[in-house]
Amino acid sequence: MKSGSLLRVVFLLAVLFLAWQGVSLWLDRGRDVQPRTVTARGELAADEQATIELFEKAKDSVAYITTRAAVMDVWTRNVFTVPRGTGSGFIWDDAGHVVTNFHVIEGASEATVKLADGRSFRAALVGASPAHDIAVLKIGVAFKRPPPVPIGTSHDLKVGQKVFAIGNPFGLDWTLTTGIVSALDRSLATDNGRSIEHLIQTDAAINPGNSGGPLLDSAGRLIGINTAIYSPSGASAGIGFAVPVDTVNRVVPQLIAKGKYLRPALGIEVEEGLNSRLARLLGVEGVIILRVLPDSAAAAAGLRGASLAPDGSLVPGDIIVAVGDKPVRGVRELFARLDDHQVGEVVTLRILRDGRPLEVPVTLQAGA
Repeated sequence: MKSGSLLRVVFLLAVLFLAWQGVSLWLDRGRDVQPRTVTARGELAADEQATIELFEKAKDSVAYITTRAAVMDVWTRNVFTVPRGTGSGFIWDDAGHVVTNFHVIEGASEATVKLADGRSFRAALVGASPAHDIAVLKIGVAFKRPPPVPIGTSHDLKVGQKVFAIGNPFGLDWTLTTGIVSALDRSLATDNGRSIEHLIQTDAAINPGNSGGPLLDSAGRLIGINTAIYSPSGASAGIGFAVPVDTVNRVVPQLIAKGKYLRPALGIEVEEGLNSRLARLLGVEGVIILRVLPDSAAAAAGLRGASLAPDGSLVPGDIIVAVGDKPVRGVRELFARLDDHQVGEVVTLRILRDGRPLEVPVTLQAGA
């Protein structure tokens, strides 16, 4: 068959097909077409039912926080406020205290707390601990007070446990995400040169706006405060971090009672950069005490600081290598180990003095 004849045949078949389609559509319009029969769903799976129940019980205890910052018009000198950001929080107790991250309210001149029932309240700042990225607000809830989030523990968490995060990512209020505990005892450096220790790592989706919201276990108990993500793009990459509830439950009562957190301290002077250099020179891992403050806990315990030799060289003082049975490899780790204890508690420091190991009991004092 010639190519011209073949093309005519193909064209004719195409026309016939389109004509048939048109007739079929016309016939469909004349029919009494009914919706398809719905297939019965059956019971929800047990884990689905448990997740739904957990969210419905917990959502009323989760808050949506918006902040505003005060700015001054350089021409008129008038001061006004502008939106600054959003975040999450949760009800701590029946007195109207709301816990969130410090970075959610940092730099703000006012904050508004919105509850799941739609009510909004101007919040007062009760106290904050930047070192732990924790802040406490208070709202005046006269009636229909939402229930506090049940408190769990974090020291006994296991990698692989299910976790649930509730918050307001990108302003999308009361969003639930799920995942597992991906790792434990992570560290995150803070802007003040210290670090938050014992962080929970999770793959539950955490995005901007989730900060300050609760991380719950499968029993609906608080096990952490969602605080940060690791993400090159700024969105969730499956690596989120939460401040453990054991830290929260130690810090928040002090913030409510005193407005600030008094860190357990030794009363010594150390310097991270210098400590790293000296430790390398001496071939040790630990914290070299540069100076013991007068009338301090360290002075009462007989700890020794560094001194100058006659030739002007530095003679190292005591080197702290462990707090109790937990090793100390640097300044940040020392602060974190001390932070596991309370002011007034006696801890045993393992030190090196002139190359000899010693154990020294120290009664912790209140630090800045």
